[in-house]
Amino acid sequence: MSHPAPLSPSAAPATAPTAPTTAPSVDWPSPQRRAAFEAWLAPLIAPHQLQAASLRPASADASFRRYLRLDTATPGASCIVMDAPPDKENCRPFVQVQALLAQAGLSVPQILAWDEAQGFMLLSDLGTQTVIEKLDPERPQDAFAWYQQATDTLLQWQLASRPGVLPVYDEALLRRELALFPDWYIAQHRGTVLDDAQQAVLSHAFNRIVAHNLAAPSVFVHRDFMMRNLMVPQQPGGPLGVLDFQDAVYGPITYDIASLLRDAFISWDENFVIDITVRYWEKARKAGLVGANSHSGWGADFGEFYRSVEWMGLQRHLKVAGIFARLTLRDGKPKYLADAPRFLHYIRATTDRYRELGPLRKLIDQIEGTEAAMGYAFGRM
Repeated sequence: MSHPAPLSPSAAPATAPTAPTTAPSVDWPSPQRRAAFEAWLAPLIAPHQLQAASLRPASADASFRRYLRLDTATPGASCIVMDAPPDKENCRPFVQVQALLAQAGLSVPQILAWDEAQGFMLLSDLGTQTVIEKLDPERPQDAFAWYQQATDTLLQWQLASRPGVLPVYDEALLRRELALFPDWYIAQHRGTVLDDAQQAVLSHAFNRIVAHNLAAPSVFVHRDFMMRNLMVPQQPGGPLGVLDFQDAVYGPITYDIASLLRDAFISWDENFVIDITVRYWEKARKAGLVGANSHSGWGADFGEFYRSVEWMGLQRHLKVAGIFARLTLRDGKPKYLADAPRFLHYIRATTDRYRELGPLRKLIDQIEGTEAAMGYAFGRM
């Protein structure tokens, strides 16, 4: 079901009455920020039946953006406040992509009010349970239906794609993202300075990764499409809610399926990953996004497609390892780096599979102070 387009940005009236004092569980960076929020919220209380005293944290993400929850007069109903300091966060991409997703018929938060100048937004609430909370890595059979629904949601988004709307996921952006790994993970987190030979290995691997990824056809890319950003439907049989979409771009079709199945926060056996990927590929072929009947003709063979998903995943894993190091060292958010071993495992698995990535695997082992397992590597390509 399609949602209405977002409202135009507007500032809160200067004469707006002050809202009732908000709950003490919400910390504000300054009294001025809190006062600005309460002045913005006051005229929204009556039309949206908000219970101002119920304000409480809902979630925070890796950026400077955070989310707060407000109950409404309707029992069990609530709204979400986005608090995005304008000197640190630009909400325009969120508004643009929200409209694109809504136009494609996906379930996304509706924008009920937006003060662009101050960085406050009132959103509809898609619920409190993310899909990842329903998953158990030891029970993939229970996760199957959730992943089928997730890939259906992804295809719906990709089928709405058109060029010239979102920023292009081009070579320059791919390389900027890859640079996060040597800049933050290797140099800052591991404290390692690469010699010329090691730098040459990394540069050669990055060139191969970029070339592989640019070969895939382009679609709308959510850029963080994973179960932690998908919401359990509030009504049985309803669509998954989609969150955290503000970084969307127009780029390789392989990115979001790699993100979904090589998740930052949950891992699956490769048989399960292949099963879901091949089912997604079959649906994408039928929809004309890949394969002989697509505009590009690319991805007609599943082996070719899966290889490209792995190479796209490798780019993402290197990037995210760098981001997680930066979040810890620059932004004081160490919880993310605890998941770095998962990404190192993904990186090792992919570099083990492809001969041309062997030198990168050796370099990773040197950085991590580990030795590659001895023996024959079956299945290398």
